[in-house]
Parts: sequence; structure tokens; C-alpha cells
Amino acid sequence: MLEFLFAQYKGYETIDIVLEIIAVVFGLISVLCAKKNNIWVYPTGLISTIIYVYLLLKWGLIGDMLINGYYTIMSVYGWYMWTRKKEGAVEYPISWTTKKEGRIAAVIFSITILFVILVYHWFEKFNDWTAYVDTFTTGIFFVGMWLMAKRKIENWLFWIVGDAISVPLYFYKGFTFSSFQFIIFTFIAVLGYIEWKRNLQKAISL
Repeated sequence: MLEFLFAQYKGYETIDIVLEIIAVVFGLISVLCAKKNNIWVYPTGLISTIIYVYLLLKWGLIGDMLINGYYTIMSVYGWYMWTRKKEGAVEYPISWTTKKEGRIAAVIFSITILFVILVYHWFEKFNDWTAYVDTFTTGIFFVGMWLMAKRKIENWLFWIVGDAISVPLYFYKGFTFSSFQFIIFTFIAVLGYIEWKRNLQKAISL
């Protein structure tokens, strides 16, 4: 069983395996902070995404690297947004996505898909079925990260879909630790959606 799960790591440098594990740990801490609506989601997430940018670039996984590069930028943006206050209150509390924001999300998804297609064609990466799945999940994750920065409940729905798809995808690519991470991410995303929805309902009833 262990051979089946971890055989792909035989050719990896020890430092890369250690870095992946560190990235996984901080990624899990980040998602748990997000579930609790805690601003530490961003600094802990930055550690994880920066490590993944390095590793994925080294491994030639351009699509995954783009996702984590975007995460890094959006973590800085989200960190700023979550600290903003208006008249002493949080300017962007937990809320549902408006119709206007829904349209913006659709535009982000479409532009992301187009961008990834162009990048993959440029680097000639459309040589495996995973590239097509990567294109879709990149769009999903880009929207999810943007909605999280806005503290929109629907961000969790995008994480649930993207994380669930990433479980077998990362295992197939040879990253077992990351695949396990996405299994946990999926469960946390479900709990995060429930908890944020409950918190909003409490805030409305006050």
C-alpha cells in the first residue's frame, strides 16, 4: 500500500519532499483559519503558496504554478480587504454574492480559462488529459479565491468542487501528500460553508 501511494517520490530530492510537506501543513492551517473567518488564513496561506510556486515551476506544472501564483497575489489582496474597517466595523463582513459580483465572477472564470488555454498552447502542455482538467480547475480556484477575499459565502462552493477534482488529479500527477491535503480541504470546505452560513444567519437575526 505504501509503495502504491509513495513510489513516485523515489526520484524526488529530499528537500522537495520536505518543502511539499511544509506547504501542505501551512495550507491546512490556512483553510482552518478561513473556516473560522480568521485573518491568519492569509499569512499562513502565503507560506504554502510561495513554496508551491517554486516546486510546481521546478516540476514543470505550469497550470498549477499559475494557480498558486494567483493565490499568492490574492492572499495579499485578501489580507488587505479583511483588515479594512468602516466606521469601526469590518467593511467586508460575511455575505452572499450579489448579482453584480456573480457577473464579475463569471468574467473572471472565462478570462482565466482563456488565459490558461493560451499559456498551455504556448508551452505545448496540451499533451495529456490532465491539462484540460487543470484549465477548468484553475478557473474554479481563481473565482473561489476572489470570492474569499470579498468574504462571500459562495467561495466555499467553488473550493468544494475544485478540491474534490484535485484529489485524484494530484495523485495521478504523483503528489500523494498534496492529494491527501485536498481530501481534507474538501471536508473543511463543506464545514466552512455551513459555518459561514450559520454566522451570517446569526448576524442577520441580531
